[in-house]
Amino acid sequence: MYRKRFGLRAHPLPKDAQGPTFFTETDGYSRLEREFRTLLDDRGLGVLTAAAGVGKTAAIRNLCATLPRPDHRVLYICDTTVAPLDLYRTLAVELGVTPSHRRSQLWTDIKKALLHLVDEQATLPVIVIDEAQHLSDPFLADLSGFLNFAFDSRDLFPMWLVGMPALAVHLSMQQHAPLTMRVGVHVHLEPLGHTDFIAMVAHGLSAVGAKDKLLSDPALEMLFRVSHGVPRVASRLLRTALREAHRRDQSFVDDHVIEAAIEQMGLAIAAVK
Repeated sequence: MYRKRFGLRAHPLPKDAQGPTFFTETDGYSRLEREFRTLLDDRGLGVLTAAAGVGKTAAIRNLCATLPRPDHRVLYICDTTVAPLDLYRTLAVELGVTPSHRRSQLWTDIKKALLHLVDEQATLPVIVIDEAQHLSDPFLADLSGFLNFAFDSRDLFPMWLVGMPALAVHLSMQQHAPLTMRVGVHVHLEPLGHTDFIAMVAHGLSAVGAKDKLLSDPALEMLFRVSHGVPRVASRLLRTALREAHRRDQSFVDDHVIEAAIEQMGLAIAAVK
């Protein structure tokens, strides 16, 4: 109901932001975009890390959505707490390969399918393994061998490991040195600074139809300070504030509305006093 009051076509800063609704004007995203394009050319392994809610999955999803089909095929895996064999079985299903119960045959079938995509169909697979901080040591140890093609003379496709900062710590362990030697790029995204955050909120509201300024400057400042520049928190808090303003029969979000929204969400308000 609040969207009608504020003239919005959809929720601002949506979880599924992509294309016009996704905010790209940050240094972190620009660097990720450059490295993403680089890895499309060079192939190999990329690592993307960020704290929860900063937008690492949304960023890589937005970039994957720009890839032309059928020249590219995105393979996305996020169930990373399972055994290594189950991860490979998931990849096999994504490729349309009947997964064998024998690891050696499963590997052979997957690698043949990937080679067929690249060499016979001229399609570049882009593999994204999300929640990669949960990947087990056996899988990470195994992955280096899986990425070995033609006597290790070819980097066949780009693969991205996407996860929390603990992923980078995990990969730095000596036992995973063979895998880290394959890492071509590592991008770490930080929460947004003040300027980028204000621009993101303005873009997020405009992208869904806002014609007028909907937040007072003090309210916007509180939104930034309470969310600490984390887009996911800002999105939830902004939506709660807009609903609260609608409940109060207001067409503008002021600091009192933001305070009420902060209280509803159980967030710390002391820092903004």
